[in-house]
Amino acid sequence: MDGFEQNEGIILMAATNLPDILDPALTRPGRFDRHIVVPNPDVRGRQEILELYLQDKPMSDDIDVKAIARGTPGFNGADLANLVNIAAIKAAVEGADKLTAAQLEYAKDRILMGTERKTMFLTEESKKLTAYHESGHAIVAFNTEGAHPIHKATIMPRGSALGMVTQLPSSDETSTSKKQLLARLDVCMGGRVAEELIFGQDHITTGASSDLHTATELAQYMVSNCGMSDTIGPVHIKERPSSEMQSRIDAEVVKLLREAYDRVKALLKK
Repeated sequence: MDGFEQNEGIILMAATNLPDILDPALTRPGRFDRHIVVPNPDVRGRQEILELYLQDKPMSDDIDVKAIARGTPGFNGADLANLVNIAAIKAAVEGADKLTAAQLEYAKDRILMGTERKTMFLTEESKKLTAYHESGHAIVAFNTEGAHPIHKATIMPRGSALGMVTQLPSSDETSTSKKQLLARLDVCMGGRVAEELIFGQDHITTGASSDLHTATELAQYMVSNCGMSDTIGPVHIKERPSSEMQSRIDAEVVKLLREAYDRVKALLKK
């Protein structure tokens, strides 16, 4: 780095999650000019990280570290450290002298799905509606090619959600196909369509608002960033397009969402 002699033995390192916003004056040659990308660990990396955090913990024979590593795609080192810590706290609360596979599974669910709200009171009507809503997601995920496998479905309130269906990829992914993105749109629509088919159009609820938000963001990403619109074509659209282009984007987003809704409706009617 400029300002230091080559024989001073000083190495300067810095880390950021937002390299795109760094001032070029900071990253030019002679400054921080060597860039090393550190992605989330793959399955082998996750296994080694887990083994590191578990090495001083007494473990029962039912723990398969390799299986846990396969079941935590997308987890980074901090997530895995948190997983082991939550499991250890669970073991201490239960008075167990060894970590078990069940405690590690509990920890993974808490990270993925949030903390259970066992004291929250739900009427039978709310439980029924939530069950149908989450079943809609699950049925679509199970029957749609390109959808990730279902990890767990529950109507136990967790975080701000009354229920949820979580999915995990069967292996680490480096890219996502259009078929997989369309499958995600379909799964997002499953809850709202199930409500409509079971309870009628006049009795759909706000429970699908988060799903619709996710689906809309995904459709916009497909059209604007990935060039997955047959009408607009394979282009990457800048952040502030012209009003004419924005209208075309909006029309394509609505089209993708409507097509997903119709596909899911046909599936759940079977």
